[in-house]
Parts: sequence; structure tokens; C-alpha cells
Amino acid sequence: MAASVDAVVAGAGGFIGGHLVASLLAEGKTVRAVDVKPLDEWYQVHGDTENLQRDLADLEACREAVGDGAGEVYNLACNMGGMGFIENNKALCMLSVLPSTHMLMAAKDAEVGRFFYSSSACVYAGYKQTEADIAPLKEEDAYPADAEDGYGWEKLFSERMCRHFREDFGLETRIARYHNIYGPEGTWDGGREKAPAATCRKIALAALKGEKSVEIWGDGEQTRSFTYIDDCVQGTKMFTRGDVTEPLNLGSSELTTINNLYYLVADIAGIEIELKHIDGPLGVRGRNSDNTLIQKYYGWEPSISLREGMTKTYEWVYDQVKAQYNR
Repeated sequence: MAASVDAVVAGAGGFIGGHLVASLLAEGKTVRAVDVKPLDEWYQVHGDTENLQRDLADLEACREAVGDGAGEVYNLACNMGGMGFIENNKALCMLSVLPSTHMLMAAKDAEVGRFFYSSSACVYAGYKQTEADIAPLKEEDAYPADAEDGYGWEKLFSERMCRHFREDFGLETRIARYHNIYGPEGTWDGGREKAPAATCRKIALAALKGEKSVEIWGDGEQTRSFTYIDDCVQGTKMFTRGDVTEPLNLGSSELTTINNLYYLVADIAGIEIELKHIDGPLGVRGRNSDNTLIQKYYGWEPSISLREGMTKTYEWVYDQVKAQYNR
């Protein structure tokens, strides 16, 4: 059995996981980082951690990951991506119930101190997200349930599992509903990227090629809020170490249309664009985060503006695109 550590991060090879590991290390924590991907496919690999390639769909792998116990276990392990991936891979998304369940079982048996589960705004009822001018979603709006097919239903089910492991077994579970997390060191091409990174990639290509026309799915009037990675990591640790046991929104409340997201990034890039609207997966018509409860419980909410976050993200994505473009 692996030795006890301060923190275990499942899904550490992913975008959020890589940033979370870095933050925990900066606190002086001992960290075990686990992901199904080979190490050379991790977005960030940190040398001061115990890095394991394991398939956490397997219970024994989860037991190895948790080891003799940990002060904090962060379960970010799941199969996910942007709307194009989510809408076309519902069964794969649902199979994330295996690492979700097995990590809970392993954490219970090892008597870990705190167990964090990364849920999603995709748990929210679709019938409350049919208009672009959306009322911000409150935590109570997940019920009566009508979650995003596949991905959202798995997240909602696993939220309930966390609740019952806390009630029945005393495992201290904490849950955040992430709202569109973005930033550097993430997926920016290949089909799993989300709207902010896809936008940055398309604008970067337009800048490099000297083109104006940029394709966008749908009419671009669908609305979202986007949460910068630094706010996400801060909130994740705050929730894990706090006393609130119910799921909480972890999202920016700064609403924008997808059209305006493209125009914002074009302005950051210093170019003019013309949007070409094409058919493609769109998801819900509108989604925003109601931050009443996070402000009530923690006196805090994500505060990094979309312009500030997208500026940093665009600079990083531009460098990746330029390196590929110049090959």
C-alpha cells in the first residue's frame, strides 16, 4: 500500500488537475498525482510529486492512488471536453461513473480527511436554460432533474453518491459545480477543447494567416459565463477545506454571448474579424452562475475578468498555434 500523503489529485494529467497540483505544491503539500494518460500526454508534469499512470475506473487502482490515506483527495477524473465531444460521446461520459464511484469507495476505506468532487454546471435543468437572456442558475435549479444528457447525468448521480457516502459512512465530501473553466496549459485543439480555447485558436490562426473570416457554431447569440483557472483552483481548495457540504457553484457571473467572446479575443489579438456562422453542437441557449451562496458562505466569488483571463489564455494558445503553424 502506498504511503500517506497530504493530497491526492485524480485526473492530475488534465487541465485543471495540473494547475491544482502546482498550487498544492506551492503550499508545501506532499502530492500524489494520478491520471489514465501516459505521462508524456499530461498537460503539466511536476517533479516534486509521485506521478502515477493508472486507470481509476478500476477499484484497485483507486486504492493504490489513495494509499494509506490522505488529508485531501481531489477527484477530477472524468471523460470530458467541449460541446462537440459531450454531445457525441454520451456513453463515454457516463462511464466516468466508475472512477467517481471507486474513488469514493477507496477514500472511505482509507478514512481520508476530505474528499472533493468536481461536478459541473451541466447538472442544471435544461428547461431553465432555453433563453440567451438567462437568469443566473441557483444551486436549487438542478432539481427537478433534467441534466445535460450523458455528461451532466453522470455528474448529478455522482453528486448524490458523494452525499450518501457522507451521510452513511461519514466521509467528508465537498462538491463544486464548475462553470466553463479556462486558461493556459489546457486543451486547445483536437475536438475536446472548450469555447475559450477554440476561440483563441481560431483567432490566432486568422492572425497568422492574415485572414478575416472565422467560423463559429450557431448564431453565436448563446450565452455563457467563463471562469479563469486561478479562480477555479482557489475556490476548489476553499470548498474542500470549508464546512459547506452541499454542492456550490464555482463560476464567474460575467455573462457574454459567444459572438462577443470572439470579438473580445480579436480585439486582444489586434485584428478585425468577420464571423461565419455554421451548424454545430450548441448545448443550452444560456447559462450563468448565481453566486449568492458562495458569497454567503465564503464572502468570495471568482473575480478575474473575462478580458484579463482571455488575454493570458490567448497569449498561451497563440504560442502553441504559431509553433504548429511554423512547422
